[in-house]
Amino acid sequence: MQADSATAPEFSPRQNAVLSQALRLLVDGGEKALTTAGVARAANCSKESLYKWFGDRDGLLSAMIAFQASKVRTFERDGERLTVPSLQDHLEVFAKDLLDVLSGDVSLALNRLAVGQASRDGSKLGRLLMEHGRRQIDRRARALIDAGRRAGLLAFDDGEEAYRTLYGLIVSDLHVRMLLGDHPETDFSQRAEKAVRAFLKLHGTAKTLAEAGLTAA
Repeated sequence: MQADSATAPEFSPRQNAVLSQALRLLVDGGEKALTTAGVARAANCSKESLYKWFGDRDGLLSAMIAFQASKVRTFERDGERLTVPSLQDHLEVFAKDLLDVLSGDVSLALNRLAVGQASRDGSKLGRLLMEHGRRQIDRRARALIDAGRRAGLLAFDDGEEAYRTLYGLIVSDLHVRMLLGDHPETDFSQRAEKAVRAFLKLHGTAKTLAEAGLTAA
């Protein structure tokens, strides 16, 4: 299953490798380690290539964040007809990917850095995280639950509210706890499945509840 091709960033394998090295530099050395010279050296490429691919440092940060966000899969829209099993599968994949990314060293380092910079005038990292990370993930997940409603599998009046419910069921206070140094689990499969079942109980149609073996909340 691939991420929604309409919104997922398209990087070449070589660019992906460079972004992976840049993210590793950030995790290992903090913001000071994230220089064009350092990234070029770690990724064995020229600074000219970095500028060509990503522009300035903000462009590189934006690409790094978008690369991370692209790891959270939703579904491929073209030609797919959602069924109850496929909707449940897509939601569980999204939930597990989201938890895997949020709990990773890269995400935690980026978020801790953004929080540390939040009080500074002109700090851009928080805005970049929202624009190229969270909002990209939100947009693709919203497309999934909206498709579920159009297919008659989900019922809700406000798509944004329904998505916030799904996100809250998946993440709860886990991300805050991890940012503070807690590492409660490493396999999120059961947590993802439980969150999706709770969401379907709240927003599944009668058809969905019946086929998924659930009862309404």
